[in-house]
Amino acid sequence: MSGKADPRAAGEGTTSRTRLDRGRGALGPALELVHTGRAPTRAVLTAELGVTRATAGAVAAELEALGLIRVDARPGAAAGSQGRPSHRLSVAEDGPVALAAQIHADGFRAALVGLGGRIVATAPGCEVVDADPAKVLGSVVEAGTELLRETGRRCVGAGLAVPSAVAEPEGLALNPLHLAWPAGAPVREIFAQQVRAAGIEGPAFAANDVNLAALAEHRHGAGRGARDLLCVATGHRGVGGALVLDGRLHTGSSGLALEVGHLAVNPEGRPCHCGSRGCLDVETDPLAFLTAAGRAPGPEVSLLQQSYDLIREHYADPAVRTAAETLIDRLGLGLAGLVNILNPDRIILGGLHRALLDADPERLRAVVAGRSLWGQSGGVPILPCGLDHNSLVGAAELAWQPVLDDPLGVPA
Repeated sequence: MSGKADPRAAGEGTTSRTRLDRGRGALGPALELVHTGRAPTRAVLTAELGVTRATAGAVAAELEALGLIRVDARPGAAAGSQGRPSHRLSVAEDGPVALAAQIHADGFRAALVGLGGRIVATAPGCEVVDADPAKVLGSVVEAGTELLRETGRRCVGAGLAVPSAVAEPEGLALNPLHLAWPAGAPVREIFAQQVRAAGIEGPAFAANDVNLAALAEHRHGAGRGARDLLCVATGHRGVGGALVLDGRLHTGSSGLALEVGHLAVNPEGRPCHCGSRGCLDVETDPLAFLTAAGRAPGPEVSLLQQSYDLIREHYADPAVRTAAETLIDRLGLGLAGLVNILNPDRIILGGLHRALLDADPERLRAVVAGRSLWGQSGGVPILPCGLDHNSLVGAAELAWQPVLDDPLGVPA
């Protein structure tokens, strides 16, 4: 037996390393393609990246070695396909996770979210939000830490969704109107401190909840494939909006873009927190709906859940139907104004607005088309949000972004 190395084996090793070296710059784009479901096979990944099959294979193998994706050992052809069978790609179901947290007027929730927007585990939500942000964020991080202990997962970082405009770059919650928090609370800094104190690795982020819902829907839900996406939603209180422009979340020069809740849709309407009257924020949220339907809000469940129950179980009641039609007309008027300004190629609605769309889709679409220039020229698709807990998924996207930018930096 000769002690000499086989030059062919050495050549093959060098070639493999060369392919991987060439593909290192493609690791992030490749991971994002798998993460968002746009590269279900290695053949699609090759085409999307514009590289050779060998380079795409080396990139996929590296991402698999990092524990981020899975590559089927045997290539298979898609149903009806006549092309060469290709290895299927998927996110690693047992891979690392991001800690996601959401705060709203009726409580908070913590979750672990993997690649692909998969919610791996959730902690029971608290129904009381303390006036001290540090106490609330400490509790939600504690709940997330317990989930990490229970699952034994690696954590890449943490993201927080809050019902307030969040000013950049400081991360200040400027107007947590439906919480008892002080205006300008440094939520990102507080959250990051709590995350570090819990021993959780990775960076911590915070952003507006509707912005994060739009980000999640664009990557994983009803907004996937849209170029210019408008998202409007009402959760437990108030109304928020977000915009994806040319495939990227638009937050403005300091994170405060698209405060759609303060568009006036009823000049003689209710006083708004902003000092005006008849804003979407107070004319199309759950409290406005319950009031218009003549229902006194009860303490048993959230205002949002009470509104859902009313639409689902009592829509035949004339008072409930009339209240829904009133809110649909006001919402449609606001959306029409936004369509005139933004010219989106898709609108998605969340929370109570999603339920109103489901209850009477033709009425809402007719109002938007009749009151907007671009709507009259062909109509803008108006769709319900496709994800449950999309703000939580969006909060996780903040923590996943550094990994998408540089997969080699994923915690070991």
